[in-house]
Amino acid sequence: MSSSSSSSSSSDDEKPPVSTQQHVNRPSGGKKSVHKWFGGSKAADLILWRDKQRSASVLAGATVLWILFECMEYHFLTFVCHVLILSLAILFIWINSAAFLKRSPPHIPEIVIPEATIHNCASEFRVEVNRGFAVLHEVATGKDLKKYLLVVAGLWFLSVIGSWCDFLTLAYIALVAVHTIPVLYEKYKVQVDYYAHKVTVKAKEQYKVIDAKILRKIPRAPAKDKKHL
Repeated sequence: MSSSSSSSSSSDDEKPPVSTQQHVNRPSGGKKSVHKWFGGSKAADLILWRDKQRSASVLAGATVLWILFECMEYHFLTFVCHVLILSLAILFIWINSAAFLKRSPPHIPEIVIPEATIHNCASEFRVEVNRGFAVLHEVATGKDLKKYLLVVAGLWFLSVIGSWCDFLTLAYIALVAVHTIPVLYEKYKVQVDYYAHKVTVKAKEQYKVIDAKILRKIPRAPAKDKKHL
């Protein structure tokens, strides 16, 4: 009886209690739906598999390209040239055979990128680049030691991943993760938020210990007194 009760109690500790789930402090994006967190646009529909056919097509196309370039060592420039040659040959045969077959030739739309679209993309890119430079400046000046350690750890983690695989494989892994992790999180949101909250609490406790024993003992430059006029 004691062994069964102990096993049941341990299993109950691992399951997120209903009362606790309602009081879990979720991250800033947790109060709104995952779809809205990704912008609520067509890209969010693609990531969250709202249109399963399109999402599967993107993932299958990326897989085919990764196999061509990485496994079969097919060069990107060669692939682009071969696709263009095949497309031009198909259009040439189709247009010239339309007169003999008494069919209307294919309509080839004229593609024009609006100037406003270019300006909007450049503006959004500039904002993100300036935001990244601001973070790097704040980290380089050493004002926030916690952020500095996080950035260094993140760069070291990326360098380790970069030593395992090339950029193309890393981009493919990122694409697969984008198409799988958000939809899984949306499906198991309550359980993930519960365990993420527990991990966050333990991580904060460990950081307080490290901060008290190590980080606060690191000598820093004395703060300059501001002159009051």
